[in-house]
Amino acid sequence: MTNGGGVSEAERCTKLSRQLGVDILPSQLVQAHTILRNLKHKYADKPVLILGGKLNKGREVAESYGFKKAYTTLDVLAWDESIWPFHELTDTEKATTKKEDFSKVAFEAIIVIHDPRDWALDVQVCADILRSHNKICREPYKPDSELGKDPENHVELIFCNPDLLWKSDYPNVRFGQGAFKEALQAVLKTTTGKEYPYTQYGKPHPPTYKFAADVLRARIVELEGPSNAAVPPIFMVGDNPASDIAGANGASWKSVLVHTGVYDPTQGPPAHRPTVEAENVEAAVHWAFKEVTQYPL
Repeated sequence: MTNGGGVSEAERCTKLSRQLGVDILPSQLVQAHTILRNLKHKYADKPVLILGGKLNKGREVAESYGFKKAYTTLDVLAWDESIWPFHELTDTEKATTKKEDFSKVAFEAIIVIHDPRDWALDVQVCADILRSHNKICREPYKPDSELGKDPENHVELIFCNPDLLWKSDYPNVRFGQGAFKEALQAVLKTTTGKEYPYTQYGKPHPPTYKFAADVLRARIVELEGPSNAAVPPIFMVGDNPASDIAGANGASWKSVLVHTGVYDPTQGPPAHRPTVEAENVEAAVHWAFKEVTQYPL
């Protein structure tokens, strides 16, 4: 279970299996956007704008979930470069775009599936859609008072990962998708006087933990049959108190905070208290195993 993503579950599992030396199946993985599978009935045949991921990777993920009309901001820029003249499409980017007349496309949703690569372009296109009648056109914006309150032209805004910060190979933490959300809402509030209503998935939000429990239940049934569908005690091992630990505590899971990622114990106690802290993942697994079996691993 991760707030990461940007590639299909199959692609991520292939990489993880190679790194860990253990076969990991897509049915064992929940990425930030895996929950979007539950929205296939709603958006399978509706135009949606997909943000985030390298080139059109985000679109490929959406299409793997059954979204047949998924577009990217690079598609929009290829249609009309004056939308954001500060980004000149490379040949590689052009090769991934889908041709469309966006003046005729009525978007039903904007889904931030992974960390956006060009915040300025993405903020501009999102603002154009949200402030217009769910289209990208040269007509004047609708009144600011109607932002998010137009039932006939409402566009659902969805974020898959709320993490403001994440840990990379760089020594200091980096801005994540949550920072992009703050930037987009700040621009909307400055220009219209209000933020836009949105749906948030990803840790620590309850829908993601419920979805993960359902995935675990399905895996148990796959291994042991329908007579053993009960989910045993769940342990969350994570490095981010604001996502991993807060979400686990809210879902009544036992939580283990490790010292090998976002959380730095030298900076003081975590904002969300775990069941226990551990130096690393190996120590966390040993502790969890002992909690369940009463014997060390």
